[in-house]
Amino acid sequence: MANNLQDMRNIGISAHIDSGKTTLSERILYYCNKIHAIHDVKGKDGVGATMDSMELERERGITIASAATNVYWKGHEINVIDTPGHVDFTIEVERSLRVLDGAILVLCSVGGVQSQSITVDRQMKRYHVPRIAFVNKCDRSGANPYRVKDQLCEKLGLNAVLMQIPIGLEDKLQGVVDLVEMKAYYFDAGEDGKGIREAEIPAELLDEAQSKREELLDTISMNSEELMEAMLEDAVTTDLIKKVVREETIALRLVPVFMGSAYKNKGIQKLLDGVIDYLPNPTDVHNFALDLDDGEKEIELPSDETLPPVILAFKLEDGQFGQLTYIRIYQGKIKKGDELFNTRSRKKFRVGRLVKMHASTMEDINEAGCGEIAALFGIDCASGDTFCAPGINYSMTSMYVPKPVISLAIKPVDKKAADNMAKALNRFTKEDPTFQTYVDPESSQTIIKGMGELHLDVYIERMKREYKAEVEVGQPEVAYREAITQRADFNFTHKKQTGGSGQYARVAGYIEPIVQVDGEEVKDYEFVDEVKGGAIPTEYIPSCDKGFQTAMKKGTQIGFPVVGVRCVVNDGAWHPVDSSDMAFQTAAIGAFRDAYEKAKPAILEPIMKVEVEGPSEFQGNIFGSINQRRGMIISSTEDNNQCQVIAEVPLSEMFGYSTVLRSLSQGKAEFTMEVAKYGKVPQSVSDDLKKKYEEKKKAEKK
Repeated sequence: MANNLQDMRNIGISAHIDSGKTTLSERILYYCNKIHAIHDVKGKDGVGATMDSMELERERGITIASAATNVYWKGHEINVIDTPGHVDFTIEVERSLRVLDGAILVLCSVGGVQSQSITVDRQMKRYHVPRIAFVNKCDRSGANPYRVKDQLCEKLGLNAVLMQIPIGLEDKLQGVVDLVEMKAYYFDAGEDGKGIREAEIPAELLDEAQSKREELLDTISMNSEELMEAMLEDAVTTDLIKKVVREETIALRLVPVFMGSAYKNKGIQKLLDGVIDYLPNPTDVHNFALDLDDGEKEIELPSDETLPPVILAFKLEDGQFGQLTYIRIYQGKIKKGDELFNTRSRKKFRVGRLVKMHASTMEDINEAGCGEIAALFGIDCASGDTFCAPGINYSMTSMYVPKPVISLAIKPVDKKAADNMAKALNRFTKEDPTFQTYVDPESSQTIIKGMGELHLDVYIERMKREYKAEVEVGQPEVAYREAITQRADFNFTHKKQTGGSGQYARVAGYIEPIVQVDGEEVKDYEFVDEVKGGAIPTEYIPSCDKGFQTAMKKGTQIGFPVVGVRCVVNDGAWHPVDSSDMAFQTAAIGAFRDAYEKAKPAILEPIMKVEVEGPSEFQGNIFGSINQRRGMIISSTEDNNQCQVIAEVPLSEMFGYSTVLRSLSQGKAEFTMEVAKYGKVPQSVSDDLKKKYEEKKKAEKK
């Protein structure tokens, strides 16, 4: 255990697909003596990378679930989390960044800043995570770390600054020049680059190293008077540079850039030094909780072990020994046998087994201190719960969970498969908030929803392997939405007279589309109360709100939820005997349906941001394949005979695209996609969808 918090780092490794995150974490484990041999991601030795412990991950050569481990480097304890790159598993990245203090953003020196790097960077900004960048694969042909550094500034708007320059590139990569210490480092001593050789800077690189060092000093002295003065007096020390770079990095004003090649074992030790020198320890970061007893007032949690514990459960996993709950301790410390309180479920529990994780293996520990990442066994809780010492009622702010965009109907083949499927779905929905399941009340089919084809594929595959649940899979369906395009008024009276008291309510007002302001989060619904003079008594106003929300769950066009509507109520009438909560809810539903048809409703579909990369010779074919799919090309760049095309394409047209892309590019092109926005569907598609919906309704009536 690290003796004090200053010697501890909680970091994550995240990047675009295939930039070498898992390879890098494998090297980190090796140099920190956690493993004694290096295995590759697409393991030819049949072992596979340590951090990809799931069989599926090894077969596909991708990371699906984030893995946690802890290592020691020069007396510092580092908790490392390796996260997936595919946007389908974006929740894994979200939940890891939520509990990390710092991160390494890995970039490919040939590909540079790619679509996924942009997404990951946006997630880091959301959680204010300080980061250092590592330009990997400097041994590949076409490697250009300087261009990558410029892209960090242009595409991500980061203040990136080089901490090193390469000695040779591509197959001539030998080592790096450290611009802080002004020394050259070679990684050729000892087996697998374990020994580092320090030398003078090669004569031919001296001028370049000096000019880049000037750039470094100019950039970091902007906010430091101490460094400015030292520069004027020519008294700049290594320690001073490190101190200023650290302050600027933690304040999110700077991103130090390191480089090397994880596969060729070059530059990793210097990157680990960078993690310790420039990334924050738990005391450098401000963490906040909400006090549930005091109207959710924000409270800062100091990293102090003497205070009562506050813990966040950020990830669940169902292992062979029961449910494993990954936790991050923000305040205080816990021991075996301690009593804790779950502030969401309002239940107390005792800490039974407490472990430290190393990918899929674990070691038992007796206590875990502040700032640490550990895991608990056999606790019933949900992802994102807060545990406190009894007597405190805090909740950590939750993480951002994106909404699913694609759904599939699945059907078990027999009774045994049905039982196993239920178990699997119960576990997966608990572990992954972006994976949802429900039974469609009309067709009584089981529907699963997720972030993309790959996401659902992996879960169906896991059902078969881990639960022996054979299922038949229906056609994928897109999560359409309905919206209104203009304002429409309503004035609706609901009255029903039966024996005894009847029902009476009148609701008047209008509905209009919510206009989205750039940079603001999209609002799906807004309720405005403009009733004057008690035309509707205040106790019935929430009933109107509830009624509108119920009506919006299912639009009349194709039966999908309605979004982006502001409902304004400005008049109405009530009856002292016959008015009730129910009557006003029913009146609001009627009023909404009445006005909805007049507001010219439209159907919206998810539009994906698609990025295709492949050899330039196939550029024409790629353009053609996007145009056939109602896509709109936004940009296309060419570099070293590789082209990169960014387009916006409706999700409904993207099914099976990977097969098409493979065949038109001889298997050399690949694509990634993520949800960009919702857009209006063309008239012909809209008519088709409405026709299918009518047929479905008729079939159900029969």
